Amino acid sequence: MKAKKLKISLLVVIAILIAVLGVYSGLHNKKKVQDNKKDTFVVGFDQNFPPFGYKDKNGEFKGFDIDLARECAKRMNKKLVLKPIDWDSKDIELETGNIDCIWNGFTINGREKNYAWTKAYMDNSQVFVVKKDSNINNAKDLAGKVIDVQMDSSAETALKDEDHKDLLKSFSKMQTVGDYNTAMMDLESSAVDAVAMDVFVAKDQIKGREDKFAILKDKISNEKYGVGFEKKNTKLRDLVEEKLIEMKKDKTFAKISKKWFKADVCILK
Repeated sequence: MKAKKLKISLLVVIAILIAVLGVYSGLHNKKKVQDNKKDTFVVGFDQNFPPFGYKDKNGEFKGFDIDLARECAKRMNKKLVLKPIDWDSKDIELETGNIDCIWNGFTINGREKNYAWTKAYMDNSQVFVVKKDSNINNAKDLAGKVIDVQMDSSAETALKDEDHKDLLKSFSKMQTVGDYNTAMMDLESSAVDAVAMDVFVAKDQIKGREDKFAILKDKISNEKYGVGFEKKNTKLRDLVEEKLIEMKKDKTFAKISKKWFKADVCILK
């Protein structure tokens, strides 16, 4: 009987040891993954959002925010990993850890409590783009018209807020699209009458085509851009913010800005 109990006790001890070793191995592997992740900086962005982030004709990722992120990663001694995402899936990408941040002309206004934000680094506004021969000269002329916005974009959010309820009601229809290239094709083909978008994106979209398209002077909203992190990821947020401020102080930010906008757009203090 004692021998049987001893055998059972031994089996229990062995089972416990196996469990402990399993937990240790799991923790070790998890730590290894975390340690490896610390060597990378994974930036989520919309690859159809020039001049902030896009794929050029050679298949390379380019853009103002891409350049800022690359310099930031260099200063953090991390390898930059650029990850194109569907804009309407950005929160899932962030929450699951597939990306470290969203850095792509990302508007803070209206999203202040949804992310851990860096300080705003750039001012922005939302505007309408129309065909030049459309006889649409201001926002009031959009009454009864069809408008394109990118899904889950700042333009969509702004037009749905309380301040613009009368303007929104005046439209015949406001419809969402996946990206602004599609929206501009809709506008060019007269499938829609206007596209609402960020002013810097609008300027880039109509560059060289100013004879066909125009930006209305009426602004939908004024806002600011920042880098957004998962709410608990304040440590990495603080590090990125620190590097951005360094870049402002040593004029690197201004150099990158002038490359893309021919002016220093930095508002960091």
